[in-house]
Amino acid sequence: MAGGKETPRQKMIGMMYLVLTALLALNVSVTVLDKFIDINNSLEVSVDAAREQNGNTLRRIENAVEESGNRPDDVKILETAKAIREKTRDMVKELGTYKDTFIEITGGRDETGNIVGKTDYDKVGNYMMPENQNNGIKLQKSLNAYATFIDETVGDSAVSFAPLALDANDNPRFKDDPNQKGKDWATLEFMGAPTPAALATISDYQNKVMAYEARALDLLARKVGAGDLKFDLIQLVALPESKVVAAGAKYKADLIVAASSSAEDPEMTFNGKEIDVVGGAGQIEFTATPAGSYGEEGTARKTYEATAKLKDSVYRQEIEYFVAEPVIQVQSAALSQLYLNCGNELNVSVPALGSSYNPSFSVSGGSSIQGKERGLVTIIPNAPKVTLGVSSNGNKIGNKVFSVRRIPKPDVQVYNGSKPVNLKQGEKATAMRVLRVQAIPDENFKAQLPKDAQYRVTRWTITLARGPRPVGQPIKATSETVNISQLMSNARPGDRLVVQVDQVLRRNFRGNTEEVNLGEQVFPISLN
Repeated sequence: MAGGKETPRQKMIGMMYLVLTALLALNVSVTVLDKFIDINNSLEVSVDAAREQNGNTLRRIENAVEESGNRPDDVKILETAKAIREKTRDMVKELGTYKDTFIEITGGRDETGNIVGKTDYDKVGNYMMPENQNNGIKLQKSLNAYATFIDETVGDSAVSFAPLALDANDNPRFKDDPNQKGKDWATLEFMGAPTPAALATISDYQNKVMAYEARALDLLARKVGAGDLKFDLIQLVALPESKVVAAGAKYKADLIVAASSSAEDPEMTFNGKEIDVVGGAGQIEFTATPAGSYGEEGTARKTYEATAKLKDSVYRQEIEYFVAEPVIQVQSAALSQLYLNCGNELNVSVPALGSSYNPSFSVSGGSSIQGKERGLVTIIPNAPKVTLGVSSNGNKIGNKVFSVRRIPKPDVQVYNGSKPVNLKQGEKATAMRVLRVQAIPDENFKAQLPKDAQYRVTRWTITLARGPRPVGQPIKATSETVNISQLMSNARPGDRLVVQVDQVLRRNFRGNTEEVNLGEQVFPISLN
């Protein structure tokens, strides 16, 4: 949100909502759906608290205007604040009607007040998405019109209020995600969402609307001096972009003194080191390091010490944040096993890092070739197991272990022209004119690594035999297809052709060739 600031409570609830939203990809249980109901209830409480707080800000503006003698410029600011208050009230009410509708179309509530359709994944999406009832576009327009109204009404060139409901292509979180590219806002927010998640989504937007109002009223209050309030309780407050941060990702937060004056910047430190202070807010940025262990929810609690010196007083506080365990995702034709001495192409991602993901790789038990695109890497194993180490911006994320298979041997096939020879019943001597031999790769191996499954028979011998003795001179072949008409001119029924494969080569993904040890490969063909 470009122009708003949220309270620590709103930040915390927002992050809990995002974490639970991520769990939707895992076929969530009823227990998790109940957690969404709890989150929605907390978000609604936060909306009520914000409504009361913003009402207090409006009353402070009214008092400041009256105390200043109702000067025309101040009165105009008060009128603007009231207009914003009214617009916000209408927007929150409109969002509330959507929650009522979601509950109604999914079955309402039972006699105990519980949501009947809390496990329904379809009706809300059908109601909101463009390809169905298309109510989402109406809400999206309302939210963005509200943001535009606030931005134009406040009219502060130093602060902007960005649109609240963005399509994937306009949203920094999704514009570079190939899985979300081109999706509209309603599809992003409501496709496949169970009823409790949809309710929490709407409540989250109500909080965002209230945060926009709070920021707008605060800006107006400062213009009439209403922001210069005296507090008897002073504490440090960290306003992080996210209280949960993946190992390897950037942690960013504004460190402020809750009762500080906008006219004076305090001196601030982070873990004993001085930090820049801009507009009363200390600028904190550091890379979160991986935790030694993570809790059941995949997070680890960490803290840092912050201090602020204001006039002759120094205030200290321990600020907590949570490091989320990053999940390494690998996409390839073979997720669990790699092939020895082959170019196994992998696409490695860490979704928790988002756009900050800048990977580098290390390999134990083989070597690697970094791809041209982010996350692409080719692994060439030389041991029974390979450990792929994943880092981002030089910070270690974790390891992924793969077992390694030997390359399956190809199947050698002899053809009479275009048909496989009948080794069991033999072939007519008069029909044998052209022999062809091929080394055919294992189907699974070829499907997974076609660049490494290139075989060619480069040396083989064809001998005409009668009893224990050869007839004529054997043919020494170096190509896969050989005309044997001259050899067969001496053939009689009861003779046999003996095909012996002497050498098979495999061409790998680099274009290099290596000999394949197939052992003895002899094919006797009876002549009828």
